[in-house]
Amino acid sequence: MFLEKDIDTSDGRGWIEVICGSMFSGKTEELIRRLKRAKIARQQVEIFKPAIDVRYDEEKVVSHDAREILSTPVPASANILLLANNVDVVGIDEAQFFDAELPNVCMQLANQGVRVIVAGLDMDFKGKPFGPIPNLLAVAEYITKVHAICVKCGSLAHFSHRTIVSDKLVVLGEKESYEPLCRRCYSRENSRR
Repeated sequence: MFLEKDIDTSDGRGWIEVICGSMFSGKTEELIRRLKRAKIARQQVEIFKPAIDVRYDEEKVVSHDAREILSTPVPASANILLLANNVDVVGIDEAQFFDAELPNVCMQLANQGVRVIVAGLDMDFKGKPFGPIPNLLAVAEYITKVHAICVKCGSLAHFSHRTIVSDKLVVLGEKESYEPLCRRCYSRENSRR
């Protein structure tokens, strides 16, 4: 488990933290927790999310358990660089929906001394690496992989199984469209298709 006390901030340099896992694993909840702690520490915090994610709210980052924090929706990762001025911490939610430039944006921010906290799905519904997350994992100093609970057997789940029929890569949805599954149950469900 990631603990803020494990990070040496004495030299004032920035870094990248990635929180990844399946849907319903608590990624956004952990992101919000870290950002609220930074605010308690009186750090200047700015939060971004992709403009296409309007499931819960157009301007707030909201977890499945209804925890929320105000954010700035942006259409592309380059907008983050334009808007993240005079900040100590940048939070980015639903990173899998951003373009391939997101890792470069995060690197630039970290090189400027900013703590960058990114949350996103590491795999798509087909079990393949999703969007810019693999490249973010490669350049991050700190990685936290969180797990949901398999709705079929109760084991740790790290797959986001799509329960509706669609071949589109991005289908915004919640419990009506996805369920967390362990490897065994995910394989079993996909063998039936």
